[in-house]
This record gives sequence, C-alpha cells and structure tokens, in this order.
Amino acid sequence: MTALVSHPRYAHRSSGGIFLRRLVAVLLLVALGWFTWVYRQISEVANQDQAQPASAIAVFGAAEYMGRPSPVFHARLDHAVELYRKQIAPLVITLGGGGDKDSGHTEGGVGRDYLLASGIPFGNIIAETRSTDTEQQVRRLAAIAREYNLTSIVVVSDGTHLFRIRELCKSDGLHVYTSPRPAFGHISNYDMAMRYFHEMLGYTAWRLHLNAGWLHDWLEGGPD
Repeated sequence: MTALVSHPRYAHRSSGGIFLRRLVAVLLLVALGWFTWVYRQISEVANQDQAQPASAIAVFGAAEYMGRPSPVFHARLDHAVELYRKQIAPLVITLGGGGDKDSGHTEGGVGRDYLLASGIPFGNIIAETRSTDTEQQVRRLAAIAREYNLTSIVVVSDGTHLFRIRELCKSDGLHVYTSPRPAFGHISNYDMAMRYFHEMLGYTAWRLHLNAGWLHDWLEGGPD
C-alpha cells in the first residue's frame, strides 16, 4: 500500500488561502460596521433641527443657473430667511464660489442677492465667493468666524449633508447647530439611497484623507 504524503508546498498554499479568506471576511465586517455607524449618524443629524439663538446663520451653497438659485439652493435660502425672521441670528453668511461655466456668478453672490430680495439688509449679509467644495466652504466659514468673532453658527443645508458639515466644522474649531432645509417634491428611494451613499463615502474619504481627483469631483456633484 502506498502512503499518501502531503506536499509541504501545497499545505502552505492551503493555509495561506485560509488566512486570506479570513482577513477579507474581517475587513468586510469592519467596513460593514463602519458604514452602518456612519449611516446612523447621518440619519440622526438629518432628522433633527437644532436651530437656536446664535451669532450667525451659514447657508452652504448649491447650484445656481445664470444668477438664479437652483430649487435645492432656493430651499436652503428660504430656510435661512425663515430663521433670520425668527431672530435666530442677526447675520447670514452665504457660501460658495463659481466655476468656468457660471458666467461670472457665484453661489455666495447669488445667495446674497436672494437674501437682499427677501428683505434682509445688506449689512446683515456676508457673501463668501471663493470656495469650490464643502471642505473649502467650512475653512472659509472658520476664517469669517474668527474675523467677526462669531461664537456659534446655525448651519443650513440638506439634511443628509449636515453630519459631514458638522464634523468638518468641529475639526476647524467651530461651534455649530445643524438645521436642515425642508423637503420639497418627491424623492425616490433610489435618490435618497444615493444621497446617503454619497455622504457616507464623502465622510469616509475625509477621515482617510483621500483626495483623488475623480472622487473629489463625484463627491461635490451632489444634489442641485
């Protein structure tokens, strides 16, 4: 009878394969736990309005079309006007620059003009017009807060956007309260899922210090 002998090389490959599968399984579990936690944080912040008396209200920019705010930006600005009229803060800051296709218009400038048309005095508005993404908007907001000695700020944006904004603000030393703009129209389950996915990936990329050009462009191509 011939004895069966296990070849050491094959045994090594087998143990290596088991280790690799276990490692992948652990990484998948860690990723699942992480994204579940981020999803819950986004949802929690999106579904609560912390608006309360503060030094200023900051409106994060969204798309504008030839000097007119997009529906999403329109809703954010309307919410800021409502907060101002409730005397939540005496100052409103509009954030956002423009690109090559904006014909000289900026999100901050368009927001300022809209607020003026809504009855907010010019002296009660600050328009930031140089930032091109959420992280830059937060950095510019922090600079404005230091310049004007603003101790607390109510930040206005889409609900799903606010968790990332809050964490970015914390990292820049800002004390903020989140206030989501009201929903309008119908949002399909797919669109809502994509908004959550967008913010989950955006927050994760920021925490991991990822700055790939294609990822940055996709992340800043959020809701209009």
